[in-house]
Formats: sequence, C-alpha cells, structure tokens
Amino acid sequence: MKIPFVDLKSNFDQIKKEYLIRVDQILNDTSFIDGYYNRSFEDKFASLHDSKFGVSLSSGTAGNHMALRALNIGVGDEVILPANTFIATAWGITLCGATPVFVDVDPETFNIDSKQVEEKITSNTKAIIAVHLYGLPAKMDALLRVGKKYGIPIIEDAAQAHLAEFDSQKVGSFGKLSSFSFYPSKNLGAFGEAGAITTNSEELTLKIRKIINQGSESKYVHSELGTNYRLSHLIAASLDLKIPYLQEWTEARIRIANRYQNNLKDISNINFQKVPSNCKAVYHLFVVQTQNRSDLQKHLNEKGISTGIHYPIPIHLQSIFNGKQGDCPIAEKLAQQTLSLPIYPNLTDSEVDYVCDRIRDFSMNKNIEV
Repeated sequence: MKIPFVDLKSNFDQIKKEYLIRVDQILNDTSFIDGYYNRSFEDKFASLHDSKFGVSLSSGTAGNHMALRALNIGVGDEVILPANTFIATAWGITLCGATPVFVDVDPETFNIDSKQVEEKITSNTKAIIAVHLYGLPAKMDALLRVGKKYGIPIIEDAAQAHLAEFDSQKVGSFGKLSSFSFYPSKNLGAFGEAGAITTNSEELTLKIRKIINQGSESKYVHSELGTNYRLSHLIAASLDLKIPYLQEWTEARIRIANRYQNNLKDISNINFQKVPSNCKAVYHLFVVQTQNRSDLQKHLNEKGISTGIHYPIPIHLQSIFNGKQGDCPIAEKLAQQTLSLPIYPNLTDSEVDYVCDRIRDFSMNKNIEV
C-alpha cells in the first residue's frame, strides 16, 4: 500500500468541472485582478469565522505582514511569538522592521506558553501573536487577559486552523487582526498561493486594502507606503468554490484524527498534541511525539507511508535570528521528536489502520518503545 503525505488531486477532482467554467468566465471577462470572486470569498470566509470583514491576499506570509503593518508596527518595536511555528510567522514581524521575541511552548498542546508571555513583555512590546499550531487553538482567554492588562493587541496566526474553535468561538475573531493561509495543502487550499486577513475593524480593513493596492485608493494617487499583495481572481475563484466543502472536509479530518488516537493510544511513548475540552481542533496536521522519530520515519517510508516533520529547526535557532540552544527547551525537544502522519479528507479507514499497524509492528519487532 502506498499512502502519500497529502493528496490534492481528489480534492481538485470534486470541483474541477465547476472551476473550469469559472476560469472560462474570468478569461472571457479579462477580470484577472481583484474580481467578483475575491469579494464573494472574502465575505463568506469572514462570516464563517465570526468576523465582519475579510481581505484576500497573495499569501499567508502577506497576511502576517499586513496584520502588523496595519497596526503601524515598525523599527524598534518587539512582537512576541512562539518558537514552535513556521517561519512565516516571524517574517511578518521582520518585514515590518520589528524584532521577534520568541517564547517557549506548552509541552502538551505545543502552542505558545501563555504563562511565559508576560515575562517577555517590555516597553517595546507592540503585539502578541497567537499561533493555532496544526489546527489547535492557542489558549486565547489567557492571552487576551495579558493583552488587556498591558494594552497590547493580540494577533492570530490561523494559517493552519480554518474553522477551529476556542470556547465555541471561531478562531479569526479573537484578535485585533487574524491571518490565514490557503497554500494548496492547507485545510482550505487554493490553486496557488493565497492568504487572507479577518477583522472586526472597518478602519483596519480599508487601510489594508489601500496598502496592498500600492498604497492607493485611486489610480496614481498613493497616500500610504504600499505593496502589491493582491490575490489573483483565478485563485480567488477556486477558494470561493471550495467554501461549501470546508465543513465536510474538516469533519473528515477530525474523524481521521480520532481514529489515529484510538488505534495508537496503547503504544508506549507515543504522545499526541493534547486538545483541551474547550477547543475544537481541525487537524491540518496529525502529529505524534516519539523518541525514535528517525527510525520510525524510515520504517514507515519502507512500508510506503510518507510522513513529514513540522518543524525540524525551531525558528529561534534559524541562522537569521540570534537564539541559542536552550532558550526554548520544549520547542527544541519537539523539533527532535515530532512526526506528522498522513491526514487529508479522503484518507480511508483502512489506510489509517494500515499506518497504525505499521507503527505497532515497529514497536513490537524492534522490541523497543516507540
């Protein structure tokens, strides 16, 4: 049996015919930039995430950047973020000229340790980024309390967390602004690079629209330092078309994750990302923690099972930053021990069972704890 880490083709096959009709329409109209489907998608996606406004963007990285630019964060400012995240979270900070301040993560949820956040706050702290890692919401109540105490806005990096919930409220609606990614392999993936911002602030929405359109509200009049982060109409059309499927695909991921957990729960030293009772995780990734990751990954690969590692180097230890080994010990440990198993909506029960059986074989045949 061959099981890929991710399968994008079956997802595309569900909407291929309808999408090609839209492509033909867009080509005939020659409406390639910022068209009807951009606005349709923005409205639907924002509404799904309990937010009033949405702005479609060219990537999730652009969303991370714009969330901070809209708040006038720049040189000399500090922004707190978890050390266990994709590096695009940090790029949003550095693109503003600000300084990332890394915080270690909780050993059970793998998300930012809210207790350590307050220790990192200085007079230069201008924002705190809550990353909903792998689709599990960060501890938003605690982070919001800290933000309120010090008058610091909370930004959500929800790149992996479409439709996730904390206390029955959708992510993307807690922070001052929230960033999403629609990279093709995301839970809601575009036919190309794409991202979005959600917010309840009309003022910030209008500001972001101006910035991403070369700093312009009207042609050749530029009142804001701008850039070009606009989303292609062709790509927006794919996202708009996928919106009605998102709930179904999300429930499939949750069902698959539950099957993994039930099948693997009795294997020694296999740990999962813990989902608190007040959270709905949406499992962009299904990650296990094991002390013998390299051997297990090799074993699974030999059995036709593709896996991933998210992330092998904590971002505070990337050479572009000045972090030192031991600064964030939990994030560093997870970087050495986590392995991502295949998960996508059309993964079958028999395929999940096959993966779990091969993990069990490894544990038994090696006569070691996984």
